[in-house]
Amino acid sequence: MLRKMISAAVLGFFATGSAFAETGTDAALAGVLAHEQSSIADLSSDRVARLGDTSAASKLAPGTMYSKAWLSAQPKATGGADWQCLTQALYFEARGETLKGQFAVAEVILNRVDSAQYPNSICGVVNQGTGRKFQCQFTFTCDGNPETVNEPAAYVHVGKVARTMIDGAPRVLTEGATHYHTTAVNPSWARRFVQTARIGVHKFYRVPVRVSSN
Repeated sequence: MLRKMISAAVLGFFATGSAFAETGTDAALAGVLAHEQSSIADLSSDRVARLGDTSAASKLAPGTMYSKAWLSAQPKATGGADWQCLTQALYFEARGETLKGQFAVAEVILNRVDSAQYPNSICGVVNQGTGRKFQCQFTFTCDGNPETVNEPAAYVHVGKVARTMIDGAPRVLTEGATHYHTTAVNPSWARRFVQTARIGVHKFYRVPVRVSSN
């Protein structure tokens, strides 16, 4: 729907551009609009879904997608690079978690995408710091172990979680968290952050808001 609306707007501009072209006053407009139309056509379905939030997922009542029965009833998920990156992150970071825990980890990744402090794509967030052993943001990308999927059913499962979140499902579990850690560790940064939730074996945090003293 978003793609159709944008395309209609572009076509409307083209009609105006043609009128200008006849008078010879705006010959460059058609070229600019052609470039914009090409850029829109190149938008991945994942990004269109994130930008538009017009899918059925965006209208889900909070809590609906946390039902195993509901998730099982969803078709096998597919998607582009962002979907693959989020699915891999959920598989390697949270496949042993509860369903809510998996959605919560997905929230953290998408919250980072929306934050100016992190890369503006899912793959950028997931792979930030990759290549520097134990300096990455998500351990599975730099722990030296091969990223091999040995549990196909679990991969399909988290793929549905990833698809649901990318399609605009509400984020209601972590209150805007951008960090998490397992309960098995106690990182020093956690003492400076605001804990927003504890779900399964993970604790979730957001960066505290600084109040100006002026």
